Parts: sequence; structure tokens; C-alpha cells
Amino acid sequence: MNEDILKLQNGSDIRGVALDGVEGEEVNLTPAIANRIGQAFAQWLSDKTQKSADQLKVGIGMDSRISGQNLMVAVSAGMTSRGVGVKCCGLATTPAMFMSIVFEQSQFDGSVMITASHLPFNRNGIKFFTKDGGLEHDDITEILKIAQTLDVVSVDISEEKNFDLIYLYARHLRTAIMNGVDNSQKPLEGLKIIVDAGNGAGGFFAEKVLKPLGANIEGSQFLEPDGNFPNHIPNPENKEAMEAIRNAVLQSHADLGLIFDTDVDRMSAVLDNGDEVNRDSIIALISAILAPRNRGATIITDSVTSDRLTYFLERVLGLRHLRYMRGYKNVINKQKELCAEGVNAPLAMETSGHGALKDNYFLDDGAFLAVQLVIALANAAKQGKKLQSLIERLPPPGEEAELRFKIKDENFREYGQNVLAQFAERARDAGCIMPQSFEGIRISFKGGPEADGAEGWLLLRLSLHDPVMPLNIEGTTPGSLEKIKQTAALLLTGFDKLDMSALG
Repeated sequence: MNEDILKLQNGSDIRGVALDGVEGEEVNLTPAIANRIGQAFAQWLSDKTQKSADQLKVGIGMDSRISGQNLMVAVSAGMTSRGVGVKCCGLATTPAMFMSIVFEQSQFDGSVMITASHLPFNRNGIKFFTKDGGLEHDDITEILKIAQTLDVVSVDISEEKNFDLIYLYARHLRTAIMNGVDNSQKPLEGLKIIVDAGNGAGGFFAEKVLKPLGANIEGSQFLEPDGNFPNHIPNPENKEAMEAIRNAVLQSHADLGLIFDTDVDRMSAVLDNGDEVNRDSIIALISAILAPRNRGATIITDSVTSDRLTYFLERVLGLRHLRYMRGYKNVINKQKELCAEGVNAPLAMETSGHGALKDNYFLDDGAFLAVQLVIALANAAKQGKKLQSLIERLPPPGEEAELRFKIKDENFREYGQNVLAQFAERARDAGCIMPQSFEGIRISFKGGPEADGAEGWLLLRLSLHDPVMPLNIEGTTPGSLEKIKQTAALLLTGFDKLDMSALG
């Protein structure tokens, strides 16, 4: 019991090294620790719901990671030892595990997902849900503090009952598509829609959602669960992953390609012409789908979305763009806050592909977002149009770069905050345009002298957890990227503990 279990906290998740095999990475998320975390969640949930543990029903599932089964058994044993009625959902997705609390056939008091999203094969983690959604940072801290005080408890879980959650979840998604198109049994007939699951948990979307509704799914790839991730990282932000689904779309002449991360809480897409729909463009497309029934609504994004997205949301769609902070919990919690105040905020979405709809329990559900694209594709096809018509007025992307500056100071947070303060003061003195920013310092360049006529923007911020200052830059006219880089270098002159070698 000497392990510092608190070090496993990663924001509102638990994450650690679950397998040997990577040099320098020692296993710190073992079945023994998972057992204690399971006990701790049972105690925490009992306190929260004011129910005794033996009155609680909790579902547990996992993605395709190699270590998933052992960790799922260990967490289950921990909860069972406290008297909790545990239902094993097997291979599942993170959003499905939340929906297990909602579905009438299950109505669990809480749920647990064994996943580490897109991280390498040797990593794994644990996510928790209640009826209020995913747990917050402080909840995870409390659970880990409880776990730190507990001993491993062995218990026989051979009688644990299995529950076919994916059957229910896939039916839920099919119903949404039928309701959104024409309520026929085969609303996707005549459409070719392919899926790249990256050998994660998302293969069901092709076989159990699209195919039964009449879609041709030939050309789908990597649907089989394989925790070695032999083909590419299951991550819509990964260039190789996006190139894989792009090639599959073009080779199979598909109308749409969908790609999910390992646990299917994120997604991106590829159009029939090979255009990748991710980052700014996936936010633009979902917003365009929502806009007709949400006039004047607020779309919340993370801090690194571009000015072209703001133009499209506000000038083309008539919406309001609130550029907030990075972190999917941050944008979703801001969405909940605004909705509670009476503001219509139908979508909160990060450039990573995490996107939550107000009308879907504020849940970041990659499969449910994919459903919105599928509905829009089917309805566009009935009118003789293509899906890309919804974002044809989104300006093209400029030249982009993300540079990461390491902070060589033990008190990196204080040093980084000082850099931001001086950076802002220097930018103001130089006459730079500084729009509102909830995270770091953002500067817009409109062709003025402060950056030698450059057009575009930059954002300098401080990493939430690491001694790093990322600098995001986009130049929207030829040569602007380099000019903005030079301006950034001038504004950052003299910070001797900031490694700016990435600027060249």
C-alpha cells in the first residue's frame, strides 16, 4: 500500500501504465490497484446517492486494450466486495457506458469504463459516470484518496451477470437515424458509408448501425478489436489515421468515411472527394447541421480554433462563437453553465473531435455525432446535394504550426504566467489586436504593420499540466506564417528559461 495512487489522476480521468513493454515506463496501474479503486468508487457512489452499496447497480465495460479484461475483472471484484450489483458490458464505448445509466432496460446507478482513449497499447485508464455525467476532477481525487487507504479484497465474481449494452446502444443510434431521415426501415439505402475503427471499440457502428439501415459498408477497415493497434493509432487527430480513412474513401468510392478513436467519444470524417473533415471543419459541419433549428445560438469551442471558423459560424450561419479553454470537460462544463443561464448552446466541441450536444445529455459521443453526419448526408442526397454543400462557404485553412517551448524552471507555472503577462504588455505596446481569450494570449493580424502585413493569428498559452508553453499560429495569406513567427520571436525576446529553439 505504498503506491501513490493519486499520481494516476489525469484531469477527470484515471490513467497509467498497465503493461510492460515500453522502456522507461514502469507499470503503475495494476489489477491490485484497480481492485482498490473499484472499492473506493463503490463507497463514493454510495455516499453520493445515499444508497447502501447493496442497493447499487453499476455497469462496467472496456475498449479493446490488451490489459482491459484484467483491469475490468479487478474493478468489478472491488465493487462486488462492497455488495454492489455489477453488470459486465464487455467491449463497449465510453458514451455507451453513460447511456447505460439512461436506458430504461438498465438504469444503472453508475458506470465504469476501462479506457485510455488513443494512448499507446501499454496504457490504460478508468472513467466513471453517474446520472450527472462524467465525474469531475475533485471527484476523482476523492476516489483515489479513499483507494489509498484500502487493501485488496479477493472475491469470486464468476456469477457476475453479463449485459449486452452495445445491442441497446446500436438500436438507440439506428432509431435516431430513422427519425432524422424518413422513418423507413432502410433510410440509408443507396449510400456507401465506411468506417475506420482503428481496431478500437467502434467497429459495431458499421455492422450494427449502418448496415442494418441499408448502407453499403464495403471498404470499412480495422473493425476488429485489437489492443495492439497494428494499423494506426486510433486517433482522429493523427495524420496517418486520417490518411488511412481518406485513402479508403477514395479507393472504395464512398459517399462518406467515419473514423473514431479507441473508445468512440471522438470522431472525424472524410467526404467523397477526399476532403478531411476534422478540427475546425468538423465543428463547422456539425454547427451547420444544427444551425437551422438554433438561430442565434452559441457554439463553444476550445481556444485553438481559427478565425475562419468564427467567420463561418457568425457571418455565414448567424451563430455566436465562444472560444473558450482547451480540455473537453472545460468546454462541456461551459456549455452546461450557459444553458443553465438560459443561453441556447447546442454544441460544445474541441478541435480534437470531442463534441457534446445539449440534446444528447451534454455527452461527448463520437457515434452520436457521426449519426448527425449520416442523417445530413441522407437528407442532402434526397435533394440531389452533397454533404460538403453545408460548409462550402467555410474559408480554406491557412498555413498552420504548433510550436512547443519547454520551460526550464522548477516553478514552471509562475514563470509561464510571467511570460504571458509580459507578452501581452509587449503586444499592446506594439499595437497588436488582442481579442478576448479565456486561455493564454491571442493576437489577430489583419495586414497591419505590427507583423509586416501578415494576416492570421497566434495563441500563446501555458500547458495545464506540463512545463511547456504551446504557440499555435495560422497564417491565412502566403508568407504570413513566417512573418507571424518572427513577430512572436520579437515579443518573446529575453526569456532565458524558455527554450524557443522550435522557432528556428
